[in-house]
Amino acid sequence: MGYVLNLRKKVGHQPLVVAGAAMLAQNSVGKVLLVYRNDNHCWGLPAGSTEPGESVQQTARRELKEETGLTVGDLTLIDVFSGPKMHYRYPNGDVIDSVTVLYRGNTNGGELVKATDETSTAGFYELDALPEPLTPLTKWMLTGEWVWPLNLVLL
Repeated sequence: MGYVLNLRKKVGHQPLVVAGAAMLAQNSVGKVLLVYRNDNHCWGLPAGSTEPGESVQQTARRELKEETGLTVGDLTLIDVFSGPKMHYRYPNGDVIDSVTVLYRGNTNGGELVKATDETSTAGFYELDALPEPLTPLTKWMLTGEWVWPLNLVLL
């Protein structure tokens, strides 16, 4: 059982500040990998919370592998997202204020697994044709008006 799930047993639904990472993984033609999440029935980037002793880079790679079966080569740091736009209430009532480090990488191995414990499907999409609904956090990271224009860091 993960670190955050263990904390939830002690603190219930009260807000937690959760550090984690998300992976903007792209295939050879530049499409972005998204997963359809079972917990909120929305599309999102492969992402999750950092476990004790784990770097955020390791978190990004682990979550990508766990949720999609794929791996990436070199990681490029895109940005660190935090603040009011990263406040989220899960359908089960859990509340987080996420501090998420977003990385980009090109897929280079593994076999795309469409369904896992956390996801029901996965696929690659053009940035200008993303499926709906997107998780609010993914929507902010991919389409929000923030400092770096995302198209400068994509293929």
